[in-house]
Amino acid sequence: PLDDRVQVRFNATLAGRPDYMGGRTSLVLYPGMIAMKENAFIDVKNRNSSITAELESIGSGVIVAQGGSHSGWSLYVKDGRPAFAYNYLGAVTTISASARLPAGPATVTYDFAYAGGGKPGAGGTGTLSINGKQVGAGTLARTIPFFYGSETADVGLDLYSPVTTAYAKGDNEFTGKIKRVTIAVK
Repeated sequence: PLDDRVQVRFNATLAGRPDYMGGRTSLVLYPGMIAMKENAFIDVKNRNSSITAELESIGSGVIVAQGGSHSGWSLYVKDGRPAFAYNYLGAVTTISASARLPAGPATVTYDFAYAGGGKPGAGGTGTLSINGKQVGAGTLARTIPFFYGSETADVGLDLYSPVTTAYAKGDNEFTGKIKRVTIAVK
């Protein structure tokens, strides 16, 4: 049958059809994994989620990003401090850490508590932690409900247009060493 739900069709879960993730609740990513299309990436929209980045050494640049200058999100390090940027149709909300990363290995976590229940595109609260200690928090007034767009998800850089102006296009590769990034939905 024809499906006239224009926006809902972009989201397999909301449309009621199988997706490539097959019901997985987490995805482990490694450095060099770039240009991952949205339909082949775990869907963090409209739900609680977490991003956990295990860093072997600190540096600056993008740890992981999805989307671009019109919509998406990015976990990155600037001036020794991790930050999470969420781009809602060009309006960027940034949650920055109050503390710098320690020397040596570190774990950076971004947790998002979705406040929408069953309503697509609602906001929520995000918290940043370093090695289990909360170092930043903020509120996202609303989120992208269905589709970030044609840009990709990337580990270690933001490949196409940047999610935020906090780093430059083409010059945002992470200079430290990423062990792995785990994205989980709850």
